[in-house]
Amino acid sequence: MRLPWSSLLLLSAGIFVAVTSEFLPIGLLPQLRDELGITEAQVGLLITVFAATVVVATAPLTHLTRTVPRKRLLLSLLAVFAAANLVAALAPGYAVLLVARVIGGAAHGVFWAVVSPYAARLVTPDRIARAVAIATSGATVATVAGIPLGTLLGAAVGWRASFAVIAGLVVVIAALIIAVLPPVEHRATDADPAATARASAVRDATLAPVVVLCATVVLVTLGHATFYTYIAAWIIDVAQFAAGDVAAVLLLFGAAGAIGVAAAGVLGDRFPRALLPVLLVGVVLAVAGLAATAAEPLAVFVLLALWSAFLGGVPVIFQARLLQTASLALRDIAAAWLTVAFNIGIGGGALLGGIVIGAWSVAALPLVTVACLMAALALVAAVGALARRGASAQITTESAAS
Repeated sequence: MRLPWSSLLLLSAGIFVAVTSEFLPIGLLPQLRDELGITEAQVGLLITVFAATVVVATAPLTHLTRTVPRKRLLLSLLAVFAAANLVAALAPGYAVLLVARVIGGAAHGVFWAVVSPYAARLVTPDRIARAVAIATSGATVATVAGIPLGTLLGAAVGWRASFAVIAGLVVVIAALIIAVLPPVEHRATDADPAATARASAVRDATLAPVVVLCATVVLVTLGHATFYTYIAAWIIDVAQFAAGDVAAVLLLFGAAGAIGVAAAGVLGDRFPRALLPVLLVGVVLAVAGLAATAAEPLAVFVLLALWSAFLGGVPVIFQARLLQTASLALRDIAAAWLTVAFNIGIGGGALLGGIVIGAWSVAALPLVTVACLMAALALVAAVGALARRGASAQITTESAAS
């Protein structure tokens, strides 16, 4: 079966605008700070509020929309997201900008929860990792191009233009989805009572590895966001680059991440268990190296690229592993939990990074990242053991049911 490239790329485009908008304040930090008269921590709060909304709203909204056809739901979410970015572009002050972030976060969480299962339903089981890699690669493209270009646009004509452009792109993507994306049946198991009974019987067997996987996601994302949210400040204050170099450094970071996503898409189906710890060890070594060699520009460039390359494949593997681990009955809600887990880490990292800067300095951020990732590595081993146990129990239960 050939991959449905046009459909997967449209899903990826939706992820691109969602992630670009979510992290745009990172690159626009100087402009937001100066025009609105706020602190760096308050800029970080724009990330935290967005992520906190995802955490609070995703699971209940996913449950409330569980009967809505997936294509119709995607289009509705994109409409809300376009409105949120338009409100951000027109915000007269910081308070309205925070409201816009809440609106965007609510749509963002459900959108992410829908996209990966949607992509999985477009392909055969042996292509899940590759399909998810393509559908979620928009997150990497956002890092490669969206955030740096948004940063350059904000520096040239103001931060409001960046949000306005995103709103326009969302409208274009929605129109293409109407024309191209095929609908999928997401309630197939509900139509078959026997399948529903079997799914109910195996739910407990897959629940434990899903929960531990989500906890691992929280730790990894928490560590990454603690540092990355304030990467512009670290580049300027610690690595001693000029403020005008921030966009170029973010472009390098994103380009390296694209390599990581591509590699994970190819290797994820072949090495679904072994690849994740290898990637996390690579991130740990790269970030630890940044803490030790911040005064060396060449080393900073190389280590930033390695950090992004290793990290780029991590979300793909998390998404694929979740879809391969969770039972069919648990898949959609598990995808919502995974989205929540990512955003607990993102929002918590932005908040934690602000606390670390206030208590110590920007230079301390990489050390906190390393500590979080070391804890995540310990959980990865637990996920593997629980997943194997859950898969064994699922096979036994399904054999008994048949």
